[in-house]
Amino acid sequence: MAFKVKDVTDVIEAFAPLSLQEKWDNSGLCVGSPDAEVSSVLLGLDCTEALVDEAVACGADMIVTHHPLIFSGLKRISPEDQVGAAVIKAVKAGISIYAAHTSADKVISGVSGAMAARLGLADVEILDEDGEGTGLGVVGNLPQPISSEEALELVKKAFNLKALRCSRPLEGNISRIAMCGGSGGSLIAAARRSGAQLYISGDISYHNFFTPEDFMIMDIGHYESEIEIVDILFSLLRKNFPTFAVRITQNIYSNPIFYY
Repeated sequence: MAFKVKDVTDVIEAFAPLSLQEKWDNSGLCVGSPDAEVSSVLLGLDCTEALVDEAVACGADMIVTHHPLIFSGLKRISPEDQVGAAVIKAVKAGISIYAAHTSADKVISGVSGAMAARLGLADVEILDEDGEGTGLGVVGNLPQPISSEEALELVKKAFNLKALRCSRPLEGNISRIAMCGGSGGSLIAAARRSGAQLYISGDISYHNFFTPEDFMIMDIGHYESEIEIVDILFSLLRKNFPTFAVRITQNIYSNPIFYY
């Protein structure tokens, strides 16, 4: 049976509807036709030129990522530009490119829900609801209260971190944790309202680390907080399309930030 791009995107959008994406986002099909045939899909977090090269090398005719290749309108497409080079290579090779970005952020089984699962949280719910049972971030409870020092070790182990950025540790215990994958500085107030003693996200700005005595922030990195969505999308596509190749990039570490 021959599958089309639309068959793949329908499965993804049943999990993460495009209607959920933020107004500034560009989730969806950004390169290619819904009617193009698909025999192999390559998945990654970021649609880099290297990922397109890998798709060409392994014979994939569709790329699915979390971050969109094109965030805003392109004024020109040039091989001298990273986005332009990726677009040109994809078009030449007949590769379709799709992104499930904030659409996958706003479902509880998406990015932030995966973070909660890594920490073993219970009673997980949406942190900043949009009224549809969806929204950004999640909040949940630990099986038992732990100290700040124990929380630091738990988070570092759960997310395979060498280091993290943290506000002043609490003197009391932590029993409730809020989190948002990616850039979550805008949800700090919602995290405090939720009753969480700890908020975990990425891209937190300097002044937000001046926290009150009963609240703590950890910045684990944008990439580190979102990378599990690749595995989630992989499992989703493998389950629904068992007859064709679904691969995760072998160059999976596309994080542009390096730690020394």
